[in-house]
Amino acid sequence: MSKNIYVGNLPWSATEEEIRSSFEAYGEVVSVKLIEDRETGRPRGFGFVEMDDNGALDAIEALDGKDFGGRNLKVNEAKPRAERPRW
Repeated sequence: MSKNIYVGNLPWSATEEEIRSSFEAYGEVVSVKLIEDRETGRPRGFGFVEMDDNGALDAIEALDGKDFGGRNLKVNEAKPRAERPRW
């Protein structure tokens, strides 16, 4: 089973490879997705990492609040996206 992890307060220069290498120290990384603005294509400063369960818990504990590119990461278990009405 795998967990989806929210990673926030990322520097805009962060790459998926840098994030992957930071999280691989704690377990197998299934996927990394950095979120971009739909209109400009520029990074929004957060993303999601999917990892195996045990590694995910270790990574959350170890990386939350750690410095990454001059910013303190916010790392926690991702919550399901809330339903929004489609107008």
